[in-house]
Amino acid sequence: MTTIVSVRRGDKVVVGGDGQVSLGNTVMKGTARKVRRLAKHDTITGFAGSTADAITLLDLFEAQLEKHQGNIFNAVVSLAKEWRGDRVLRKLEALMLVANKEKTYLISGSGDIIEPEDGVIAIGSGGNFALAAARALTDNTELPAKDIVEKSLQIAAGICVFSNDNLTIEELDSVA
Repeated sequence: MTTIVSVRRGDKVVVGGDGQVSLGNTVMKGTARKVRRLAKHDTITGFAGSTADAITLLDLFEAQLEKHQGNIFNAVVSLAKEWRGDRVLRKLEALMLVANKEKTYLISGSGDIIEPEDGVIAIGSGGNFALAAARALTDNTELPAKDIVEKSLQIAAGICVFSNDNLTIEELDSVA
């Protein structure tokens, strides 16, 4: 279980996540890194769900980015089709956020591809708490995206027992 949130504001896009890995009701690890920067394609990913499943999806997404020469939309659509259409992959239990300079997407195994309307999106067990906090901070403050992500994750960690405040935050300059 985890919390991942992405905020796009001004000339920045930021994706952050906590470090908690839970097995049932037990915290197994508090320092996992669930947000990754894919430097070659200037893309950030974040995942929630089973770690092995999420790493499999990360590998598949990277392969799709290569195949589509860094075109994030085509890579996301191809991943969603492959994930939904393959009998083995269909059983993967994870959600994935991906963001580059232009776009942010949530991808699910049920074939969902969601681009946030307001530049704010979150996944994971604490995702709804982080999403609400990020939207409130975006609408009512002038804080930069990185600060909004950090504060939103801290709020989620204070509410959700499956999230912690050991944060990984990655930032890209975006096309405003």
